[in-house]
Amino acid sequence: MRRVALELWLAPRNLAILVMKLYRRLISPLYGEVCRYYPSCSRYSMEAYQQRGLLLGIALTIWRLLRCNPFSAGGIDDVPQRRVTYFDINSRGFVRPRIRKA
Repeated sequence: MRRVALELWLAPRNLAILVMKLYRRLISPLYGEVCRYYPSCSRYSMEAYQQRGLLLGIALTIWRLLRCNPFSAGGIDDVPQRRVTYFDINSRGFVRPRIRKA
């Protein structure tokens, strides 16, 4: 029962990750390498959703997009890491709950 509740809790986050994966596959190749930062803004956004959750991920993405402009020097800008993680990222990039073995 707890696992189902955790999966439902993670559903919006995984939906945002799916949207970013579709954007990276369908739309991003049309523009080429234009981002001043590493990782690219779309990759940063996906990592922010994976590591920090939907709401903070959106806030970090907006802040990153505001900084990515012609007047910015760019550079390496990683998502701030959490001290403790309660979730795992599977091979497809989606988040799943970390189940403790008793």
